[in-house]
Amino acid sequence: MRLIGMLDSPYVRRVAISLKAMGLAFAHEPLSVFRDFDAFGAVNPIVKAPTLVTEDGTVLIDSTLILDYLERIVPAERRLLPDDPAAFLASQRAIGLALAACEKTVQIVYETNLRPAEKQHQPWLDRVQGQLLAACDLLETACAGVASTGRLMQADITAAVAWRFTGSKLPDVAPPARYPALAALSARAEATVEFAALPLD
Repeated sequence: MRLIGMLDSPYVRRVAISLKAMGLAFAHEPLSVFRDFDAFGAVNPIVKAPTLVTEDGTVLIDSTLILDYLERIVPAERRLLPDDPAAFLASQRAIGLALAACEKTVQIVYETNLRPAEKQHQPWLDRVQGQLLAACDLLETACAGVASTGRLMQADITAAVAWRFTGSKLPDVAPPARYPALAALSARAEATVEFAALPLD
């Protein structure tokens, strides 16, 4: 399999780390949707990261859909989502919160880095920042008091990737002191072989 996209995208990074955690072989091709637009478009004309090219040449997009596929091709003991309905529900809730945090961080980064300053809309930025903090607050509560099982599951991976991404892009918006459980999860995750092999660019 081929994974296309830069690791500075939390969506690409969560898929890459999940592939490694599942023990699935893949080639990572770090193409940028900005700098390598034409080369990326030759693989996927939509130019969306992450893009996964399966063994039979099928092109998949969207990190969640890619991970849904991967869950179905690995043995049960290597899956990253729990089978128990209650545990699965809690996992899906945490993943949704983490992905919301990623989405809001990306919106803020795009608004402040790609749009000219005179065209930035502060009420929109304030609204998105409020949504980001709401997602982080809820995720912090979900992570607080959860004992480590030793093996990182998908909720752990996605939450840790999201926290590291937001912290790297907006360190003053979501400080670690406000989110000790997320900061601890991130530190534990970043120390693992899987995370260390696929660092945030």
